[in-house]
Amino acid sequence: MSGKSRTARRDRAASPGAQRQARPPGQGQPQPGAQQPEQAAARGQNAAAASERKPRLAAARQAQRRAQRRRRITVRAGIAAGVAAVVAVLFVIFQNSSSSSSSSSGSGAYPYQVGSPGAGQAAPGFTLAASTGAQVSLSQFRGKTVLLFFQEGLTCQPCWDQITDLQKQAAHLRAAGIDQVVSITSDPVGAITTKAQDMSLTIPVLSDPALAISQLYHANGYGMMGAGRDGHSFILVGPDGVIRWRADYGGPPKYTMFLPTTTLLADIKAGEHPS
Repeated sequence: MSGKSRTARRDRAASPGAQRQARPPGQGQPQPGAQQPEQAAARGQNAAAASERKPRLAAARQAQRRAQRRRRITVRAGIAAGVAAVVAVLFVIFQNSSSSSSSSSGSGAYPYQVGSPGAGQAAPGFTLAASTGAQVSLSQFRGKTVLLFFQEGLTCQPCWDQITDLQKQAAHLRAAGIDQVVSITSDPVGAITTKAQDMSLTIPVLSDPALAISQLYHANGYGMMGAGRDGHSFILVGPDGVIRWRADYGGPPKYTMFLPTTTLLADIKAGEHPS
């Protein structure tokens, strides 16, 4: 090889342009836009995922709204049921308090109800053990006017105070035509005998432990202690055994356990129906 040929090869090897021309297309430095297909694919996948998420989110929101509506409906139904239950209880209470009685206005602060049997009806007979140590019958007072006083018993001190007041007002009772007062309660005769002796009571207190007589007079429907106790009921029985007047003070709204005998006599005078 001639010296001229060797010189020409060295010149080509040293020339940068020659090297770049000798490199095949597509090799060496990355070509602009070479990653565009991959990026486009990624964007497509993201868009597809987003489009799938939207229905799921919408469905979840809709389910949440449905659950909230169900909860609201359940709460409202519970409130409505509670209100209905309260109304039903109040209705039952009202019905029970008024089924056997009609309201009447007593004197001043002592309202009363009138139960049955009432004025014009025959007074149911009875014979009960008394605090006096004897047996007392209603029939033994035939020809006299007797005032029956049904009361709660040993747990109601105002009831015993009522008997004391009646005893103190004996002259006023006789002036009003009342010959005898008899009290009836459900406590055992031994206990009421001791109580009557301790309080120096001469008015006989009769023991009706099974409430048999109290139920005949419906006197156990007007107290604060329920049907297991009598209320604060007065029943005036005439000489012929017919009820002339009745007042049940122990019922709602006042649940009176004591009233002055003067008030009692005023109510009798205002409402008595002679037989």
